[in-house]
Amino acid sequence: MSTLVDPIVEGLARGWRVLGGARGIAPAQLECDVAIIGSGAGAGITAELLSAAGLKIVIVEEGPLKSSRDFRQLESEAYPSLYQEVAARKTADKAINIMQGRCVGGSTTVNWTSSFRTPSATLDYWRVHFGLTEFSDDALSPWFLRAEQRLGIGPWLAPPNENNDLLRRGALKLGIAAAAIQRNVKGCWNLGSCGLGCPTNAKQSMLVTTIPFALDRGATLLIETRADRFEIQDGRVAALTCHAVSPNGAVPGGAARTRIVARHYVLAGGAINSPGLLLRSRAPDPQRLLGARTFLHPVVASVASFDHRVAGWEGAPQTIYSDHFLDLHPVDGPMGYKLEAPPLHPLLFSTSIVGFGREAAARLTDFANSHALLALLRDGFHPQSAGGRVRLRNDGSPELDYPITEFIWDGARRALLSMAELQFAAGASKVGVGHELAPLYTRWAEAREGILALPMQPLLTKVFSAHVMGGCGLAADAGRGVCRPDGVHWQLPNLSVHDGSIFPTSIGANPQLSIYGIVNRLASGLAKRLTGRDVALGAS
Repeated sequence: MSTLVDPIVEGLARGWRVLGGARGIAPAQLECDVAIIGSGAGAGITAELLSAAGLKIVIVEEGPLKSSRDFRQLESEAYPSLYQEVAARKTADKAINIMQGRCVGGSTTVNWTSSFRTPSATLDYWRVHFGLTEFSDDALSPWFLRAEQRLGIGPWLAPPNENNDLLRRGALKLGIAAAAIQRNVKGCWNLGSCGLGCPTNAKQSMLVTTIPFALDRGATLLIETRADRFEIQDGRVAALTCHAVSPNGAVPGGAARTRIVARHYVLAGGAINSPGLLLRSRAPDPQRLLGARTFLHPVVASVASFDHRVAGWEGAPQTIYSDHFLDLHPVDGPMGYKLEAPPLHPLLFSTSIVGFGREAAARLTDFANSHALLALLRDGFHPQSAGGRVRLRNDGSPELDYPITEFIWDGARRALLSMAELQFAAGASKVGVGHELAPLYTRWAEAREGILALPMQPLLTKVFSAHVMGGCGLAADAGRGVCRPDGVHWQLPNLSVHDGSIFPTSIGANPQLSIYGIVNRLASGLAKRLTGRDVALGAS
């Protein structure tokens, strides 16, 4: 791997302007055309398009700048250095664990590469309930296509690993449709460590695509720099104040501060962080919509044991899925869910299983023969699934209060039943669903009876998420959303939001391609308004 080209090291040698952390203190004041907060999916797409339009931009990233030579496939290194709150960010009641990236490239640096366009049913709902009349399959298709071409999104042609193929075989036994997942990779080595940072630069994350593009065109990147608050004067953002943070996110004593003055500001810090920044800034919020309707795709899981080696850590992490249970009912009916097979790594596995002492040790001993399924619950389409609300702690940091209603618990129970049945159909000898009171079941009939009797409660039922959406939703009028359909804040005309927080509901699928495609459209429009120029992703 030492012979691989490292675009970060080469770019720094070419003279990229990167400040913060070990790269040196940022100046007390910076001026630019556009300040972009964040460096993940929405920020990266925006940075490429605005820099292609000739605009002077500054990108502000709270996390560190890492490269492929730092990614050694070790959980002990990746989670503390690449994730929000050491991969242990939680909802206010601690009942849901939330995994989000905190590094240059954001969650695109550490996600599992699954790429889905926004489902038609989701877009239909947005048009009817939020007035987003231009958000249709036909209207968005060119923007998705350009993002897919730029980021290498396409079919994964290698055979699925055993962890994913068990999902395919179990679905086949039950007569349930299953299909392949598109991935954003080029020359993938099939190592299976996507969530720990790609050591070969095969994953086409913002770290190796759009952010280098912008830096090559003169953008400034501030790393280990937290956007603290907007200064708002006369109905506009007058400046952004930031301060230096340590690699772990702590604020050292006497931390350097930077004030950024720009013509326009693009907030793309991710759902939770983006609403949090606006709340700290006391941004106008006449309808109290800011931070509300924040969605998670709450996830429940099931881990099964087989009589042969599964090795869920080997090979591409997510390549097969089933939308059978997502399509059984209308989006505003009983909660639907998507089934996927997540990768298994020792720490991820040990913190996901239930039990203590000998019981946990026995399950860990069976690690190589273990198979996992997860169900992404589609929240946001029913009155009893209105999501959560981002609020501020006493220290100004954001947290998400996300109540789990009986409506959601009903979907979670049905998902546990579906996963257990599928795993037994695939030949599992034992199935243990993610619930503290659930034993290992040895037959489907036993599992069905047991799961139906489990009390579905926070902290007893293991719930987690890697998809945070909403909180700054788009809508056709200020009574239904924080932002206009073009991404501009309804009350602050020189502020746009370009990340997953603009979604009025959850997506119902892994959201990265939805962010890429929709922000491609929004950022292209912003570039045109600011410069009069038409720009396109991937254009030289």
